[in-house]
Amino acid sequence: MVNKSEVRTAHPLGAVSVLVSVYVVGMVGTVAALAIMASTAPGQATDEAWGHAVIVTVLAVVLLLRLRSARAGSAGAVRALAIIAAVLLVVNLVEAALPGVFPGWMRVEMVGIAILMAALLVLVRQSARRPQTR
Repeated sequence: MVNKSEVRTAHPLGAVSVLVSVYVVGMVGTVAALAIMASTAPGQATDEAWGHAVIVTVLAVVLLLRLRSARAGSAGAVRALAIIAAVLLVVNLVEAALPGVFPGWMRVEMVGIAILMAALLVLVRQSARRPQTR
């Protein structure tokens, strides 16, 4: 027989945490790739690419901070996660579609971010609808 007080349920933001972690790792990888390309293939590490990478890396830190607050029960932080994910989704799709502005590898990265943010948005919305239990 299982004591109900011993049964642990998964945190409603568990999958969101995984996606945010994947996003943060991706952004660190993007900055590292740009640093390497700056000396080996400067044409692939354009000023626009650096600007994009810095902005999305800053947003990765903001997402981590909002996720921490959301896991602590802040409804406003959950809303902020959704807003940031939606903005990143739209901006990355628009930037990826701009002809000749970003190198090809970064366009692929932008589409990947957009897909990740779409999934994050869906998960955040689902977790916001669930009652919070501890």
